[in-house]
Amino acid sequence: MKINNLYPTMKKQIVLLVALLALPMATFAQSIFDKFEESDNVTTVVVTKKMFELFSRIDAEDKEAKEFMELTKSLHNLRVFVTENKSVAADMKSTVDKYLKSSAMEELMRVKDKDANVKFYIRQGKDADHVKELLMFVDGINGTAKMPGDRKVETVLLSLTGDIDLNKISTLTKKMNLPSELDKAGNK
Repeated sequence: MKINNLYPTMKKQIVLLVALLALPMATFAQSIFDKFEESDNVTTVVVTKKMFELFSRIDAEDKEAKEFMELTKSLHNLRVFVTENKSVAADMKSTVDKYLKSSAMEELMRVKDKDANVKFYIRQGKDADHVKELLMFVDGINGTAKMPGDRKVETVLLSLTGDIDLNKISTLTKKMNLPSELDKAGNK
């Protein structure tokens, strides 16, 4: 066997090896928060890429609705986890901290007041106005906010992935009734 015939085979093996090594990192990012979906102590909202594709097909007349439909074309996944349980809230905080240490997320901003601590993190996108992931973590609420059914909110975790234009985030928060704190992320 000639040496120059080995090169394409070795190259394929190296590419395959790199892909296999990167696979756990890709699945880790998507699955680290999955455990909260199964908890009875967590209210969960998950919107998939397929649902965003359906949103983008709706024919809208008004300018704001068209902007929303255009924005949803580039979104992949939205996950919102809300709990009033203090031990689950502590687990969420620990999980977010672990995720931030293992990912390429960087802090965008934080807001602290007497009612809550809000932190925004991003994974950089194609340019300064776009991100691949926006993560919002709100804790320290201490029951001052309420969910339907008069449940008190302790902690909120929101993850949005796709090609997110930060300049259009306020359109998304209004149309999907997301936490208004996300508007602040668009105003960097």
